[in-house]
Amino acid sequence: MTELSGLPQGGVPAAGRLAGKVCVVTGAASGIGRAVAERFAAEGAAVVATDIDRDGLGRLADALPQAVTTVVGDVSRDDDARRMIEAAVERHGRLDVLVANAGVIPLMEITEAGADDWDRVMAVDGRGMFLTCKYAVEAMAGADGSGAAGHGGAGGAIVCVSSISGEAGQRGQAVYGPAKFVASGLTKHLAVEWASRGIRVNAVAPGTITTERVRRLQDEPGGPEYLEAIEKLHPMGRLGDPAEVAAAVLFLASDDASFVTGAVLPVDGGYLAQ
Repeated sequence: MTELSGLPQGGVPAAGRLAGKVCVVTGAASGIGRAVAERFAAEGAAVVATDIDRDGLGRLADALPQAVTTVVGDVSRDDDARRMIEAAVERHGRLDVLVANAGVIPLMEITEAGADDWDRVMAVDGRGMFLTCKYAVEAMAGADGSGAAGHGGAGGAIVCVSSISGEAGQRGQAVYGPAKFVASGLTKHLAVEWASRGIRVNAVAPGTITTERVRRLQDEPGGPEYLEAIEKLHPMGRLGDPAEVAAAVLFLASDDASFVTGAVLPVDGGYLAQ
């Protein structure tokens, strides 16, 4: 279901680093995705927020100072992924930025995981990222795939949300980590493939971030011990905040990063520097 707000067609605030930009953020109902949607809106973007969580999207829309387009759907479903991108084009006439953030984060060792666990994570974190990037590239490049202004498309920016687990090995990440290697790899391949068409593709690799999912670990068996151990592995001695990841995503999505593509930017308190 696509729910359109009362914002006039193409209307966006007049100031900010993303003023006039049309941006789709997947997995926007909570965590990093919500922080990105909030920051983008504050920077003047016309935001299309997507998630499977209808209630969470409603709370996001209520919290933003200007109207937002919300799309309820599952990124792993081809029709839903296409509809998320089409909502931006139909509403605002184009797509400038995609933040491919939607994902699930199970914590398990390979002996605890089954094929169903693998398939579920790869469906969302892998297939879902592929599908949303695919339809975003098509929208940014235009119908003829030229991707240049005046040739059916004006280019754009894609930011994939990877992870430190998509750059290095971690305990308890036998299912989630490989899916984030997909995110990092897809970023690099698309960056090379579409650079000449004016489409930049980058990623962020967050460390452990205090999302709702991470905060719930405090109440789960073994959770407090896990959090204590993982915090010590970050040289800055603390976990990150979703707003800190959103700030990095903003940079990569903005014109400030006009000569940056194919990068995977750690936002991890020094974790990957070790």
